[in-house]
Amino acid sequence: MLTPFQYLLSGIYLTRYILYSRHELLLFEALQEGLEEEMERDLRVCVMGEDVGHYGGSYKVTKGLAKKFGDLRVLDTPIAENSFAGMGIGAAMTGLRPVVEGMNMGFLLLAFNQISNNCGMLHYTSGGQFTIPIVIRGPGGVGRQLGAEHSQRLESYFQSIPGIQMVACSTPYNAKGLMKAAIRSENPVILFEHVLLYNLKERIPDEDYICNLEEAEMVRPGEHVTILTYSRMRYHVMQAAKTLVNKGYDPEVIDIRSLKPFDLYTIGNSVKKTHRVLIVEECMRTGGIGASLIAAITENFNDYLDAPIMCLSSQDVPTPYAGTLEEVTVVQPAQIVTAVEQLCQ
Repeated sequence: MLTPFQYLLSGIYLTRYILYSRHELLLFEALQEGLEEEMERDLRVCVMGEDVGHYGGSYKVTKGLAKKFGDLRVLDTPIAENSFAGMGIGAAMTGLRPVVEGMNMGFLLLAFNQISNNCGMLHYTSGGQFTIPIVIRGPGGVGRQLGAEHSQRLESYFQSIPGIQMVACSTPYNAKGLMKAAIRSENPVILFEHVLLYNLKERIPDEDYICNLEEAEMVRPGEHVTILTYSRMRYHVMQAAKTLVNKGYDPEVIDIRSLKPFDLYTIGNSVKKTHRVLIVEECMRTGGIGASLIAAITENFNDYLDAPIMCLSSQDVPTPYAGTLEEVTVVQPAQIVTAVEQLCQ
């Protein structure tokens, strides 16, 4: 029989184990681990897409799953995005929980009809008879000289579709947590992954966890200005934040993560504290996530602003292939520093 001291000691050890028991993964491995855990947990979860099976996916997010779960649950499809997106939506209607991978998010434009007219609307148009618990995911964003067609930011295309949730991962921790939460959701979810973040490394908890699909992440608390960002731009912002701190500024950095709907509670509390907002995105300026954020903040928190909202976005041009030109089209840390200095004058 344990003494009271031994009980206390065992509790301390258990707490330390829970807090510190972690393993290191790359972001693509975290996505794979989250997907594998959900496939083990729920037999209804299946995967479909081009080369997701024995090849393991274009960025190896589905590596090893076909061998473990078989060809019926990890289904290699023809090069026909409209067809296999529709097949995934139909599978969701009949009770499965499909995860549909676009080899590149730009290719999912070929499935836009299925995603807009069926995926987002069927729950409503069927009078609630059907739910569509599907996850649509894949790599996107400006990589390194991938050319215009492979450098798409489709969040601006999909944000206006009613009935769809959108999230963007930025770390191995939230990649796994968002993947698992999206699979468990009863709503259709589009998970945006950035091609340049797959090899990010982080220690994540051993125990099971999920991330809230509608919650932003406070990356850095601050007092002088609210910087709202997501995906790859999180790292450009944090690089700029180091320079800003050295110059005497105290920026608050929020990774919004949930692109639809916005976490206006977290955003609003920050605006009420700093009274200045800078939005940094890789999306196009016209009709992008930043434009929607400006509208939401102006509508809900305009009285708390001491300066006009600033938004740094990619230029409205096809992404050039040449590396130097490609870099010019995307927001760089120096531009973020300059924008904050202007806001705080």
